Amino acid sequence: MTRVVLSIGSNLGDRLARLQSVLDQLGDAVQAVSPVYETAAWGGVEQGPFLNAVLIAEDARLDGHGWLDRAQQMEAAADRVRGQKWGPRTLDVDLICCHLTSLDGDTELFSLEDGLTLPHPLAHLRAFVLIPWLAIDPGATLTVAGGAQSVAKLIAQLDPADRAGVRRTEFVLELRTES
Repeated sequence: MTRVVLSIGSNLGDRLARLQSVLDQLGDAVQAVSPVYETAAWGGVEQGPFLNAVLIAEDARLDGHGWLDRAQQMEAAADRVRGQKWGPRTLDVDLICCHLTSLDGDTELFSLEDGLTLPHPLAHLRAFVLIPWLAIDPGATLTVAGGAQSVAKLIAQLDPADRAGVRRTEFVLELRTES
């Protein structure tokens, strides 16, 4: 079984519907979903604000590359166009970290392969990832520079303006279970 932390965001079109589409496509694999936050765009490109959330999902059939393929399929279904780096997008689905769980315990997957870097190399710098993640997993840790660090500690190390820029909304993403 693999357990993945996904950061999802949108700043084009019906932003909330784009985020909800991820939950709908993952279905019963979704184990937890954060509140929805609005944030200014990150990366220096002038554009509208994002809606962001983090979710935790599990699937025994997927490894790191499988989750990457799934994320890219969801982006494609939302008409994601990969143009300007850190530019506006209909949907962004980032793999933050991935763990293999078995009877022997929990093992974090590491990758530096082309197209798949795990854990996400910039997650520890992004309040819009860390704050929603902490909301659904207060004991969360992220490997940074070879060592596990608590997400709460990483948030505390961020610039206060970055933390303040992540504003919780009243929007709700729904876990819809099949009947």
